[in-house]
Amino acid sequence: MEPNKRDALARALPRRAGSMATISMLATLAIVAALPAGLWAQLGPSSAPSTGTDELPVEVSAQQKLAQPGPAVNPASTATPSGVDQSFKGSIVEGKATNEVLPLSLDEAMQRGLRTNLGLVLQNTNARGQGGQRLVQLQELLPKVTGSASYTVQQVDLAAYGLSFPGISPVIGPFQVFDFRAYLTQNLFNLEQFDKYMAAKHNFESAKLTAQDARDLVVLTVGNAYLLCVADAARIKAVEAELASSKLSLDQANANHEVGTSPRIDVLRAQVDYQSEEQTLISAKNSLEKDKLALARTIGLPLEQKFEVSDSTPYQALDTPDAEAAFAMALKQRKDLAASVETTKAAEASKKQAFAEQLPTAKVTGNFGDLGATVNHSHGTYTAEGEIDAPILQLLKTRGDNEVAQAQLEQARAKQADQVQQVNADVRDAILDIQTAAKLVDAARSNVDLAREALSEAQERFKVGVADSLPVSQALATDRQAEDQFIAALYQHNVAKLSLARALGVASTNYKDYLGGK
Repeated sequence: MEPNKRDALARALPRRAGSMATISMLATLAIVAALPAGLWAQLGPSSAPSTGTDELPVEVSAQQKLAQPGPAVNPASTATPSGVDQSFKGSIVEGKATNEVLPLSLDEAMQRGLRTNLGLVLQNTNARGQGGQRLVQLQELLPKVTGSASYTVQQVDLAAYGLSFPGISPVIGPFQVFDFRAYLTQNLFNLEQFDKYMAAKHNFESAKLTAQDARDLVVLTVGNAYLLCVADAARIKAVEAELASSKLSLDQANANHEVGTSPRIDVLRAQVDYQSEEQTLISAKNSLEKDKLALARTIGLPLEQKFEVSDSTPYQALDTPDAEAAFAMALKQRKDLAASVETTKAAEASKKQAFAEQLPTAKVTGNFGDLGATVNHSHGTYTAEGEIDAPILQLLKTRGDNEVAQAQLEQARAKQADQVQQVNADVRDAILDIQTAAKLVDAARSNVDLAREALSEAQERFKVGVADSLPVSQALATDRQAEDQFIAALYQHNVAKLSLARALGVASTNYKDYLGGK
């Protein structure tokens, strides 16, 4: 709110100028005060109420930053200090920009995101890498067969080695040898290698589950970006309506001033209100364009491509489930929790591997081939060998590896236990946010009706000359704030429903049901 409007409101409230405008303003302030701190935190730090001179409308502030999609699934790579993997806000561009304005539905945006979102692409490639590592470890348990073919020509000078025989030339050769051979190696008993394979297997399963969980994070990220654009578009329509109302008030002030029933200050005040709405409209359109760029980044759409969001995602009430039942459902369906279980199993296998280092191993090796001076004059030869290896003196290495593996296992178990509680918190937070946002939507809708009625009454009183333009200015400010609160409540309600779907582990498959209110 601009400083001159806030000062005007502060002067007007004690004088009780305009009963309907005062009631509407108090109702607006009550809604602002009722917003819980957690809800403001999810809308972004800049969206909380402020008493400073640079205060922005709630929805404009909320749109300045995308809500974070959740905990990072690959913290070692692109995670920020806040723990959020920024790769989910990027993508691989698909297609080329056209001159047409593309109508983009929510479902199409989701499908594009699930194909091109960078976070999902990275998780899928990581899963393939872990699958390759599993195959490498599996090969160590299977027979290894290699083959070779060699042809050797040699001439030897016996005198160079101190050998000489009377009557015999010291130079022997040249002579040649052909050798065709196959080599076999097979581990008979190697518990350490087996445990390495089991760890790689569980890591592969964890990576696959993490990639599946990343689909839910993509839906949450894309859905939030789309909903921000929808809120931006609604905000622009609201500001345009407010601009038309302020233009009406300006025309009334000019008309009253021309006939001598209104002082010049009423015209100036109305003109300031009108120009303020023009500035707000410019800012709202800029927010929409920037949020459309952010949406395009998440779904692989060329940034040069012009598009319009075609779904309005209106308010649809959702029957929130019981928290305990929802938590039990989430424990069965959350892929990140299942991935944490597999990571713990991998750590257990690594612990066993550390112990198995001190155990003996047994293997057989052999080769079979055809050896001779020529291919037609050769004979089969072979070698078979059994070998047992046993570590004798490596106590420090064994103890150190065991302590490292034990520490990693304890960390994995601790993270798994915390992950269970995080799932519980995600479910309960989402349910609370849905319930709170639904109440805010109802209150904000009622407040919008009151604000519009107050504005209409103030304009009518000013038109007939029974009041000056101050109540009109107050009513315009109240109407703007009421619209902001309503748009913000709708946005938060839809995001909360998406968050519940993600908390239950069904966002990528059932997001339509939750946004639709089923």
